[in-house]
Amino acid sequence: MTPTALARSTGLRPGPADRASGLVSRRRLIDPLIGGGPPIALIVAPAGYGKSTLLRQWRDADDRPFAWLTVSAHDSDPIRLASSIATTLAALDPMPDAVFAALDGVAPDLSGVALPRLTAAIADFARPFVLVLDDVHHVHGEAETVVAALVEGIPPGSVLALASREEPALPLGRLRAERALRELGAGDLAMTGGEARELLGESGIDLDATATRRLLERTEGWPAAIYLSTLALARAADPSAEVERFRGDDRVVADYLRDQLLTSLDAGDREFLVRASVLDELSGPACDAVLDCDGSGARLLRLARANQLLVPLDRRDRHFRCHALLREMLAGELHRRGTREERSLHERAAGWTADAGDVESAVQHAIAAANPALAGGLIWGVAGEYASHGREATLQAWMEAFGERTAASEPTLGLTAAALALGQANGAVVERWTALVLERNEAVGGGVEIEAFARLIRAAGAARDGLERSRLDCERARSLIPRSSQWWSLCLLIEGSARFLGGRPEQAAPLLEECAREGRIDAPSVAALSVSQLALLEIDRGEAERAIGLADRAMADADLHGLHLAPSHALIFAAAAFVRAIQGRVEEARSGRRLAAALLDRMVAFSPWYEAEVRIVLARTALLLDDLAGGRSLLVSAGRAFEATADAPVLAGWLDRSRADADALRAVDDRWPLTPAELRLLHMLPTHLTFPGIARELQVSTNTVKTQARSVYAKLGVSSRAEAVACARTAGLLGGGSPGSPRSGDAGLDPPA
Repeated sequence: MTPTALARSTGLRPGPADRASGLVSRRRLIDPLIGGGPPIALIVAPAGYGKSTLLRQWRDADDRPFAWLTVSAHDSDPIRLASSIATTLAALDPMPDAVFAALDGVAPDLSGVALPRLTAAIADFARPFVLVLDDVHHVHGEAETVVAALVEGIPPGSVLALASREEPALPLGRLRAERALRELGAGDLAMTGGEARELLGESGIDLDATATRRLLERTEGWPAAIYLSTLALARAADPSAEVERFRGDDRVVADYLRDQLLTSLDAGDREFLVRASVLDELSGPACDAVLDCDGSGARLLRLARANQLLVPLDRRDRHFRCHALLREMLAGELHRRGTREERSLHERAAGWTADAGDVESAVQHAIAAANPALAGGLIWGVAGEYASHGREATLQAWMEAFGERTAASEPTLGLTAAALALGQANGAVVERWTALVLERNEAVGGGVEIEAFARLIRAAGAARDGLERSRLDCERARSLIPRSSQWWSLCLLIEGSARFLGGRPEQAAPLLEECAREGRIDAPSVAALSVSQLALLEIDRGEAERAIGLADRAMADADLHGLHLAPSHALIFAAAAFVRAIQGRVEEARSGRRLAAALLDRMVAFSPWYEAEVRIVLARTALLLDDLAGGRSLLVSAGRAFEATADAPVLAGWLDRSRADADALRAVDDRWPLTPAELRLLHMLPTHLTFPGIARELQVSTNTVKTQARSVYAKLGVSSRAEAVACARTAGLLGGGSPGSPRSGDAGLDPPA
């Protein structure tokens, strides 16, 4: 039987004669294909993307007649393919006998005679048509010249529609430039939410919007996978919940992937993909390193061009990823081989991604390798940075992958657990983890750096041995920690705070200033705490204006970096509230006080010196805001915290002064509603100090003193400083005696209006 006769008898493989009923409408893809447009339509996607279904719906919607040939592996014979095409087209319009004659015979001249006759014949067709060649990926070798001839010879108004799993060997670049090509790929054929809901509805599956969206994410809109999911969802009591359990290693999906994709690959390619499933992103260098092989880049390009569900991530075809479901199926295959190979691959992947600067992927690989030492080193390496930039949730998730028992056996994981507890201001947990780390580090003969880090974190969050011990531990840690480390800034903060509260402000200021400067980028939360500490230091020095600027800066940094949630940041807002109260910015002071108090309430057995400092600063703020009850309550709790902080004379001074202010405020008669700030000013009015001198003494600005003086005069019903002193003595607000009359000049003048 001649090739032409064979094609006429067995080569016709048209699409189904029935209309495409009961299918999800792809009208959004069909409409651009109907009527005019480029002469070539190329639909390239992996198996299961509905290429043939789309073509059938196009056929049903277009007025032009369709000739349809489903190509098979046998059609790699160019004469057979040309004969099949001619026979298929003859159903639309009579095909001249000369075409078939050129294809028959002992040695047909395909390029010189047969194909020119075929293209000339279709150019004479009475009306435009659509020729569908489905499964063109079966066409190879010389048979490709047949398709190329049709591309060049398709008449105006007609369309050659090619559906394939891979790009055919055609001059696609030229066709694109000439606008002679309309392309649809996997991304175009992926189902939309509406299409997915329609398909699910056809199967009687009713998912809520969240579950439908999640199914689309899991399947990446792959129509075959969405249909296969209905088989699993239909059996589930709660289909929406079942979506989360639908994976590529589900039997119905895995079987389809093996049948439609993996069986077409040789053993080497299958092995490559199975082992490469450990990687999120595939590139030649990564696969060469992790799989210990060569030539991965060329292999990836070939597999991607063959549309084996490898998705390009760039336009240079250097980086790819597996479709999520394919990767899960391949990973399941790898896991069934046993954990040794799988863990070894993940360990190498951790090394590769860490060297490439992708620490998060490296940690995930180390976790998958069940290697706590490897993971711990990677996690601790970024713990300071992440904790300083609000990434505690990521650290917590990594820690949960191992559990407490494993973390306790690996010092670097224990340090990370302690650092997380530090950010949460949970001193009890800080104390427990640092003790475990020190004990374990000694047992395994660990390095002095681990010990130094543990003592640093304990000094910051669980300092039970006084500020001087904390300072010494931080000095020791700073001698071992690289200056580039985020933990360097924490050393400076604790050292500076210890010196300030220990009564050595001239030694504290340079340390706190360096911390504020060096940590602003790498450790913004620590830097903001240093700035707040500097603001309190400047108030003690009588530099109110500088304190105001520092408090504003600390609050700006808190807003920029979102530092409002961590209890360990309470001092930032307490110090700002105190400065605002001194300025008379009452509402801002109240707001900051509320936030600091809320953070303070979440502290658990935190370092006594820090808790005492925050409580005293909030007590001073409450008294300035005329909240005697709140201030006294805070002073009581501050006193309890201070009892465990014996070497902090500055805190002792603050505490004594605040208690005196509270007592004075309590003594004021209800008929004289003076605020604590106004009461302090009233006690300064009988002195020889000018208003600027009083401002320096009270550590506020001169304008603040003048504003408070006007308020005192108004409340006492007087109009001058001398009258205010006399009235206050008469009312018992000032003690008897003659402390001296105001000096001449501006000390006795009323504040200017």
